[in-house]
Amino acid sequence: MTTEKNTQDTTSSTDRTPAPAALQVMFDGSCPLCRREVGVYRDLTPSAPIQWVDVSDPNNLLPSGAERAVFMARFHVRTADGRLLGGAAAFVALWLTLPGWRWLGRFGALPGVTPLLEVVYRGFLRVRPLMQRLARRLERTA
Repeated sequence: MTTEKNTQDTTSSTDRTPAPAALQVMFDGSCPLCRREVGVYRDLTPSAPIQWVDVSDPNNLLPSGAERAVFMARFHVRTADGRLLGGAAAFVALWLTLPGWRWLGRFGALPGVTPLLEVVYRGFLRVRPLMQRLARRLERTA
């Protein structure tokens, strides 16, 4: 599987064997908004290794039986125990590993909060195409 690696060195100082990722983050690298957001996250030092997977790259493998369009349409993470989370639940799992974002992850993990965040996320997904077009225009003029 071809994947992008977090900027944090995830190898042991004694054997240079990569540490297993606590999270596998699957994001749409063709989306300017997603690239920018993931760039912010990747600049941080997570509490556990993160594997970053650009699902828009056809060379990157997806979970068995998964359709690329599904992963490009929504944010997903796979946890260390193999659970696949999408939408707000995926963001909460990611935020819990990132300094400066853990407070939001803890808030999102409170009973009843993740479903509310999911409603907000679904609202964002409705306006995402318009925001992507605007971001692409801004990228071309910059």
